[in-house]
Amino acid sequence: MPPTFRDELALQANGAQTIAGVDEVGRGCWAGPVMAAAVVFKPSVYEKPELLNGIDDSKKLSPRQREHLVESMQPYIRSVAVGWVSAHDIDCMGIMIATRTAMQQAIFGLSVVVDALLVDAVSFQAWNIAQHNLIHGDARSLSIAAASIIAKVARDRVMRQYDGAAPQYGYAAHKGYGTASHQAALRRYGPSSQHRYSYAPIRCFHMSGGWGSAHTDAQPS
Repeated sequence: MPPTFRDELALQANGAQTIAGVDEVGRGCWAGPVMAAAVVFKPSVYEKPELLNGIDDSKKLSPRQREHLVESMQPYIRSVAVGWVSAHDIDCMGIMIATRTAMQQAIFGLSVVVDALLVDAVSFQAWNIAQHNLIHGDARSLSIAAASIIAKVARDRVMRQYDGAAPQYGYAAHKGYGTASHQAALRRYGPSSQHRYSYAPIRCFHMSGGWGSAHTDAQPS
């Protein structure tokens, strides 16, 4: 079943006027930033979800589909913003704090003040604001799904820029995930300034000059 506006309508029925969907991408990558997006749709769209046909969890979509949807959803968006935390800062603060920081940047970057949040699996407990924290929210809420697509497209563009500066790592292809080609590049060239040295595979390689128990289950899409 594709995502709907059911959770948005429930918040609206309880008095929320400006509802943001928030999601992140890149948390499991070995290189590059973690990035988040916040999206506020025009309330009139809640009654016409067919205008957003095709929007789904970004992991289910091809790069071409995501790029198309970013453009096609623009007329129905009231406000959108992106936040990100670099690999260096991820190493300094840890990935969970970095993820929340990127999400907060996105929320604070909106041109409207929100009174309710729909967030994929993360809560902001200290915030006095209505929230629905949804596991697999990008498969349930159209606002979260839209945020996941925008964050993914924005991060992929950043990784392509990194690829232009350091093409030997193949960032444009694997986007920083722990693929076999990424491992091969690390064996040959060592970690770059865009790698997350606090992550076990990079840390073990950097300290020993070889690979320990690298995990390669995360794949780019």
